Amino acid sequence: MKTPLLLLLFALAPLGLRAQCTGENTAFAAGETLVYDLFFNWKFVWLKAGTATMSVGDAIHKGTEGYRTNLITRTNAKLDKFFVMRDTLESVVSRDLAPLYYRKGALEGNRYRVDEVWYDYPDGLSRVNQRFRNHHGHVSWHAHQSRSCIYDMLSMLVRARSFDPTDYKVGQRLRFWMADGDEVSEQTLVFRGREKFKMESTGTTYRCLVFSFVETEDGRENEIITFYITDDANHLPVRLDLFLRFGTAKAFLTMATGVRNPMTSVVKR
Repeated sequence: MKTPLLLLLFALAPLGLRAQCTGENTAFAAGETLVYDLFFNWKFVWLKAGTATMSVGDAIHKGTEGYRTNLITRTNAKLDKFFVMRDTLESVVSRDLAPLYYRKGALEGNRYRVDEVWYDYPDGLSRVNQRFRNHHGHVSWHAHQSRSCIYDMLSMLVRARSFDPTDYKVGQRLRFWMADGDEVSEQTLVFRGREKFKMESTGTTYRCLVFSFVETEDGRENEIITFYITDDANHLPVRLDLFLRFGTAKAFLTMATGVRNPMTSVVKR
């Protein structure tokens, strides 16, 4: 799987819509910053692996006003001895949340790759032009278009945070199209339900919506991530359980500033 795993937590909804990929932003504002601690299970011991920071700011892309989202993940010196991760991602969307541009520079282990995606919307279609530099340094270009919306993981994040999950049913399967690397593919999430989650580091308890990202390989469906987002208007991810090929990892929200709406999902501090 090519996509940086932390990003997968944010995809929340099916988008088999016509390619007018816009919507009202009700969840965030420029100035929001979220910080996460990352942990890996190493020989049955949980070790702090690093941090991830996501921030939202104002942007202008080719004359269109919008929002720029940045996500930076870093392993710490202890984990760097075993596996280095330096991922820097950027996404620009319009004020009404239509994707405009995406870039991902990812150093994972000893491999570095760069993805870029440019979006436009001719004749009611969603069209993407992708530039992909693989870890050997080879650069290729690819173009796709669809009558359904196409997203990258960061633009899906900012779009999906404003969806209303009130009518979601346990087991409901949610699908969307995602540009990643040199391809566009359909992705699937499963709504697991609602539950309360207590953050051990702070003692804060949240009411959460629980989703799983699943992947089908050789006819078998494998769970990749289970994630918990606040059951309020912000839809902030507060916990992720990551099931990796080389082990298990977790991420926990440690700081949130510039949050747009009241945190009504907090039931205990």
